[in-house]
Amino acid sequence: MARSRSSSTVWRYINPAYYLKRPKRLALLFIVFVFATFFFWDRQTLLRDHEEEISKLNEEVIHLRNLLEELKNGGDISIGKKKYSGEGGQAVKNMDSPDNILDAQRRERVKDAMLHAWSSYEKYAWGHDELQPQTKNGVDSFGGLGATLIDSLDTLFIMGLDEQFQRARKWVANSLDFNKNYDASVFETTIRVVGGLLSTYDLSGDKLFLDKAQDIADRLLPAWNTESGIPYNIINLAHGNPHNPGWTGGDSILADSGTEQLEFIALSQRTGDRKYQQKVENVILELNRTFPDDGLLPIYINPHKGTASYSTITFGAMGDSFYEYLLKVWIQGNRTAAVSHYRKMWETSMKGLESLVRRTTPSSFAYLGEKMGSSVNDKMDELACFAPGMLALGSSGYSPDEAQKFLSLAEELAWTCYNFYQSTPTKLAGENYFFNDGQDMSVGTSWNILRPETVESLFYLWRLTGNKTYQEWGWNIFQAFEKNSRVESGYVGLKDVNTGVKDNMMQSFFLAETLKYLYLLFSPSSVISLDEWVFNTEAHPIKIVTRNDRAVSSGRSGGSEESDRQLRTRKEGRFRVHH
Repeated sequence: MARSRSSSTVWRYINPAYYLKRPKRLALLFIVFVFATFFFWDRQTLLRDHEEEISKLNEEVIHLRNLLEELKNGGDISIGKKKYSGEGGQAVKNMDSPDNILDAQRRERVKDAMLHAWSSYEKYAWGHDELQPQTKNGVDSFGGLGATLIDSLDTLFIMGLDEQFQRARKWVANSLDFNKNYDASVFETTIRVVGGLLSTYDLSGDKLFLDKAQDIADRLLPAWNTESGIPYNIINLAHGNPHNPGWTGGDSILADSGTEQLEFIALSQRTGDRKYQQKVENVILELNRTFPDDGLLPIYINPHKGTASYSTITFGAMGDSFYEYLLKVWIQGNRTAAVSHYRKMWETSMKGLESLVRRTTPSSFAYLGEKMGSSVNDKMDELACFAPGMLALGSSGYSPDEAQKFLSLAEELAWTCYNFYQSTPTKLAGENYFFNDGQDMSVGTSWNILRPETVESLFYLWRLTGNKTYQEWGWNIFQAFEKNSRVESGYVGLKDVNTGVKDNMMQSFFLAETLKYLYLLFSPSSVISLDEWVFNTEAHPIKIVTRNDRAVSSGRSGGSEESDRQLRTRKEGRFRVHH
């Protein structure tokens, strides 16, 4: 009975007649109905609006992601009335364009080469200066300072090889010791070790690297304690005792004495200690006192008198990077009055360079001869193939007509350097070339030790002209290295570029320079921008810092430290290894 009673009660409340006889309850039911309807409708509307908002946000995220990728790949984008550029104003590029895909593929191939070289070093030569891939052991070519490791730090960082970088950092923190009873080259130690550590500090902000750079620089400083301020080129890292190599007759080498400015100026800027900058800038002041009208200095300098000795004038071994650093210190200081004397000296030297330009027959290849006294020898080192990049980089400081003249010369010389490679059976360049009437070029010293100079110049010319031909030339050179120099345990040079017989050394600069420049050749221009970084001669990028200190004007006074310090960056690079 209870169940029956309950059912009849429920039926009464759902019967319309019940409400028609009771108006108040009908009104209440209507209110409940309206409220429920509005509540349900509002919930549905909110849900629909929410779904639409999420859809719009997803579209915006996708759009922003595409814009970011466009910028990363060098395109220009417009937001409102403003235009933003990812690669110095180049035209907008489609991310999926064949060019971008090809660049990315080639960049990955170079990265794979770096991984192969690095992992081989890590496995067989960890902590040593260089790897001998054929015998799978390490050698200490530079006193046991871990030259390959330090030379590779910024390359690993730029390529995003984080795990490898962290293992290398741990070695620097725990095992790098400069207190070695070893007679070190001031030049090689500066460009590889001081430069490599400073570059890694600029890239990472990790003070460990700055502290280590200051430690080794302090050990090198006594080399500048000469009557003229021209440094000795050798110093014992534990005891000091600077001197010059016996084979120079007591003289200092031009490039070895004039290729520390970028690193030591940067060290003063980052530590606030002016002594490093003063030492190296005094060298330039001393050389500028008797700087010749053609700006060309012989490769031997008397460290006591500060005067040049009778010797070869060359843009190859032992001369090259002196001229390079005249330009790059000007760029490093952001082209202000404080560094204008560097640019003036460099322009003077470029007049001298023009006097050394010769052309072959029958193909009219331009090359840079070497001068001894009043005669010019028809010989050019592959080392001098940094010059096209230097000329292209420096051309922007000239008037339009002069700029075009030097850029054209840079392109001519780059074509010659590329043909140093293309003219041999292995498609790898020899160490130097001779030029004879009717024969164009012939290999002199026929080894190849994985040098970077030609690739370096191709990198600059690509960045500064946008001409993809330079990328193709660089890719051909990379393929020749892959074919002839890649072995199971790293990369080796060739004893003879004509026969392809291999040597047993993986030079540290192959990882520091050759592979870095190849990687950047296929990277967007925003990666280590030439507006923000300047490369030292071992391809270690150093941040540009605007210099507003007083220009140094007298023989022994160093410039005051930058009071207004504005970090900008510009990039450029070249390497030099000799002997």
